Amino acid sequence: MNKKNILITIGLVVLVVGFIVFMWYLAQPKPVAPEVVALSQCLKEKGAVMYGTYWCSHCKEQKRMFGDAFKNISYVECTEKEKECTVAGIEGYPTWVFADGSKLPGVQEFKVLADKAGCPFR
Repeated sequence: MNKKNILITIGLVVLVVGFIVFMWYLAQPKPVAPEVVALSQCLKEKGAVMYGTYWCSHCKEQKRMFGDAFKNISYVECTEKEKECTVAGIEGYPTWVFADGSKLPGVQEFKVLADKAGCPFR
């Protein structure tokens, strides 16, 4: 190999390694504010349920907003539980359903969810 090919190979290796490190960094859990953790726990206690699908970009956004605290959220994956979602009257994703049977479709801000469920938030 001549010097030019060696430099190109090294450059490509550096780019690939850099890309892998960058993707790993993005995949790491982000710190979650204590009030978001408390909200996620309260939503579960108050009977709020989020219905969604793995392929729904808005569902991914709502999950991202909660970060690691999303593990506390009652969640129904409609691709796996289609009948449950149909019975619940889910027409779009995400849809939040509350203990009183009311629904909020779409990505919701924390304050909206807190007020609807009767949870304290900020």
